[in-house]
Amino acid sequence: MSGRVEGKVAFITGAARGQGRCHAVRLAEEGADIIAVDLCENIETVTPFYPLATDQDLQETVAQVEALGRRIVAAKADVRDVAGLQKAFDTGIERLGPVDIVVANAGILSFGQSWELTAQQWQDVIDVDLTGVFNTAKVAIPSMIDAGRGGSILFTSSTAGLKGLQMMGHYVATKHGVVGLMRTMANELGPYSIRVNTIHPGSVDTFMIQNPGIYARMSPGESEPSQDSAIPGFLSCNTLPVPWVEPTDVSNAVLFLGSDEARYVTGVTFPVDAGLCVK
Repeated sequence: MSGRVEGKVAFITGAARGQGRCHAVRLAEEGADIIAVDLCENIETVTPFYPLATDQDLQETVAQVEALGRRIVAAKADVRDVAGLQKAFDTGIERLGPVDIVVANAGILSFGQSWELTAQQWQDVIDVDLTGVFNTAKVAIPSMIDAGRGGSILFTSSTAGLKGLQMMGHYVATKHGVVGLMRTMANELGPYSIRVNTIHPGSVDTFMIQNPGIYARMSPGESEPSQDSAIPGFLSCNTLPVPWVEPTDVSNAVLFLGSDEARYVTGVTFPVDAGLCVK
């Protein structure tokens, strides 16, 4: 039996670790070849909370995809730099062929009351999480239209794209913003059989939630916040009795929405959140 995305090519940003790496591996397991990009550098306003991925992380993604017998073209690229991103994308399709699946996954998070965020905190999150998503779609869409075989574009939003969450107003703004962009592009690209959807993870077991900033939010009053002290707070957010979902849970949604199984699914906001948004 062939894989669910056999013969397809997927372009994934933020692919060095976390959800991005998991998406690359999961799609490769089901037959896709991968174009993978990541910044592989820290961003100063984020590092007080958690470190970003490294070159070594991206090479580990390459190794895991190649171990599955799939091809991967990986490049260090910044979603904020449309020219550099275009170059990485073009190199990928020259080697692998036209892209069928785009996963605009790269994202960052920092924390602060909305009126206390610094101008740089605001700008960095807007530039990566909103403009970076726009840039990712922008570099891929013309070639998808030219290829004439449709496709699937997925924006990683968040439960923060469906409701307001305290201490991350800049992040919430971007994650709502990509929903509006998705709805517009779904209408614009429908005539080309290119589907556009957003995925809305809740807390996912990656560095973005497994860090002291989140632990402190989830265990207020704790003098030394830790994962253990934060777990009751995580649990209280969800309707299902789990503190967080695993990256694979999100990747399975990426696989479905990227595959022909979802050939008539477009313009939807798809939560993978253990029931956070219904609570």
